[in-house]
Amino acid sequence: MPSGTFAKADPVDPDPVDPVDPEVASAAPRIVPRPRAGQWTAAALVLALLALAVSSVARNEAFQWDVVADYFTTAAVLRGLGLTLWLTAAVMVLGFALGTLLAVGRLSANPVLRAVSWGYVWFFRSMPILVQLLFWFNIGALYPQVFGVRTVDLLGPVTIAVIGLTLHEAAYAAEVVRGGILSVDRGQIEAARSLGLGRWRRGWRVVLPQAMRSIVPPAGNMLIGTLKGTSIVSVIAVQDLLYSVQLVYHRTYQVIPLLLVATLWYVVVTSVLGVGQYYVERYYARGSERAR
Repeated sequence: MPSGTFAKADPVDPDPVDPVDPEVASAAPRIVPRPRAGQWTAAALVLALLALAVSSVARNEAFQWDVVADYFTTAAVLRGLGLTLWLTAAVMVLGFALGTLLAVGRLSANPVLRAVSWGYVWFFRSMPILVQLLFWFNIGALYPQVFGVRTVDLLGPVTIAVIGLTLHEAAYAAEVVRGGILSVDRGQIEAARSLGLGRWRRGWRVVLPQAMRSIVPPAGNMLIGTLKGTSIVSVIAVQDLLYSVQLVYHRTYQVIPLLLVATLWYVVVTSVLGVGQYYVERYYARGSERAR
C-alpha cells in the first residue's frame, strides 16, 4: 500500500431482510410460549381452596345468614352507618384542611413554622389514636370549665370523636400533601414564575394539578382507613355502625350475625370508595399516560 493512502472500505451490504416487511413478518416462525404446568396447577389449587372456603361459609348454619338479612337494613344499623359516613367525611375534610396548612408550614422558609409543623406531625403520629380519644374523653379532669362552660357539656362524644380523629388525620395528611408538592418538577414552577404568575396562582394552576397525581392514591387509602378507623369511637359510646350492632347483640346475644352485618356494610362502602378513587386517579393522570 503506497504511503499516504488509505484502504477503501468495502461498501456495507444492506440488510436483505426488511423486518417491517409484512410478507417477511408473516413468513417468520411464530414464537409459542412454553407451557407452564406448575402455574396452572397452582391456580387450580387456589381456586379449589377458595371454592371450599366460600362453600363452608355459605353452608355453615352458625353464621345465621337469615339473621344477617333481617338486621342488614334495620333503622338502628342505618343510623349507625349514617353517622359513620358523616364522621368519615368530616374528618377527611377537616384533616386535609389542617394537613395542607401543616404541609405549607413544613415547606416554608420560616424556621419557626417549619419547627412547629414538624413537631405537630411528630407528636400526633407518635400517639396511638385510642390513647388520644381516651385523653380527650377525660379532658374534663384537667379543665373542668372552658370559657365559663362545663367541659362535659361543651365536648360531647361526637365532638370528641371529630377532634381526636381530625388531629390524628391531619398529621398524616400533611405528609401526603407535602410529598405531592415535592413531586412537582421544579422547572414547572420556574416556568410559571417566568410567565409572571403570582404565588397563589402558581400554586392553584400549576402546582396543585400536578401534585394531585401523587396525592390522590395515598389520600384514597387514608379515606378508606378513616372509614374503618371510625369504628374505634365505639369505645367512647359514639353510636357509629359498630356500636349500633353491639347494642343489638348485647340484647339478643347474636354476636356473629350482627358482626357480619357491620362487616358487610364496611365492605360495600369501601368497594364504592375504591371505584371512586379509580376514576379520580384516572382524571388527574390524564395527559401523563401513554396512549394504548
